[in-house]
Amino acid sequence: MKIAIIADPIDNQKGGVQVYTRELVHALLADPGRHTFLLVRERRDPDLHGATQVAIPNIRIGLGLAALRLFFVVPLVLLWHRVDAVLEPAHFGPFNLPKRIKRITMIHDLTPLRFPHYHRFHSQLLQRIFLKGILRRADLILANSRHTAADIAAFFPFAEAKTKVILLGCDPAIRPAAHLPLPDDLQVKQPYWLNVGTIEPRKNLIRLLEAYSRFRNATGEKVQLVITGQKGWKSEPFFEALAVHPYHEDIVLTGYVSDDDLSKLYSHALAMIYPSEYEGFGLPVLEAMSCGCPVICSSVSSLPEVGGEVAFYFEPNSSDALAQHMIAVHGMSLSERKTLHERALHRADAFSWADHVRQLHQAFDALEDGSPLPIDQGTRGVGASHHVNSGLLNTPVNNRLEPVQGSELPNTQGTTL
Repeated sequence: MKIAIIADPIDNQKGGVQVYTRELVHALLADPGRHTFLLVRERRDPDLHGATQVAIPNIRIGLGLAALRLFFVVPLVLLWHRVDAVLEPAHFGPFNLPKRIKRITMIHDLTPLRFPHYHRFHSQLLQRIFLKGILRRADLILANSRHTAADIAAFFPFAEAKTKVILLGCDPAIRPAAHLPLPDDLQVKQPYWLNVGTIEPRKNLIRLLEAYSRFRNATGEKVQLVITGQKGWKSEPFFEALAVHPYHEDIVLTGYVSDDDLSKLYSHALAMIYPSEYEGFGLPVLEAMSCGCPVICSSVSSLPEVGGEVAFYFEPNSSDALAQHMIAVHGMSLSERKTLHERALHRADAFSWADHVRQLHQAFDALEDGSPLPIDQGTRGVGASHHVNSGLLNTPVNNRLEPVQGSELPNTQGTTL
């Protein structure tokens, strides 16, 4: 088949969907199988080879011109190039195509439907207007986790039979870098806790601020909190809480950083803390493990599929539980940290873009041949059901711990954050 990929996120986003689209394109061009690829994007990349690139500029003046491009210009270009299938990596599309062109849509999460109050009104509205029709017309729906697939089936039961779960791979640019110094311009000093992701309500960062305060009060240790990522929507409550935080001078906001700097931040961190209330996959968890960084994350949605028995979990509404994990990780011996480092690397090795593309080709081939979708078999055991560890750290070999002696949290009720 000649497959078009709507690769706009590579050019207009900085976040998980951009990383997914970029790595998907690179992996497919490295292993195209029996298919050829056409990339539709906002601008050409002269260093990218192996596919035809069609640049269609996106003029962001109001919604009119962007809608014209999405609903009319892009479909006309796809018809002109006589594609057999279209893959939309950002779940919003494709639109206005004849039935002979197969439609493939990637769903990363259903947060606008699950948590509409965490999104801007127009984002909620567009999803409610268009998503059901997008999925109904899709010939193949890709889900990045079993949890996302379950959400799709719950909201849109008709879509379950044509949904294929393919777990994501790990960005090869994110790799262990403990041998390299931290960038001076980030003003990060060891030791520090790390959080990575867009600053938005769903990421539950106010809870992280509360837990950080409890950790500092309990230990008396000066450990920075480093938050890496762009400012997102509805982030005002976070910045209000940050402004009055008792340790705000030790909280560093780096903004968006390069992959090289991100690798260094993961590699030198005490742990990557991810208190998100909901994720479709959770790329920062995988990125942290790929650098051997311990992970403390919430126990909800897809995160246990990624973290497995290596990450340490807490209920996202409990800042006390998170603070106890921080105390435990901070008190680990060098040998315990080394063991956890090795287990994290081993877990990350189970996620690869090569395996993602192998499963994707099976789905493409089935779509072209008109045969049933291959049964989901996971990725080398990744994502299978497992025991979620919510114990405190003591022996990282088995991840089952007793509370750390002498680390009881003080009564922090009424503490101003």
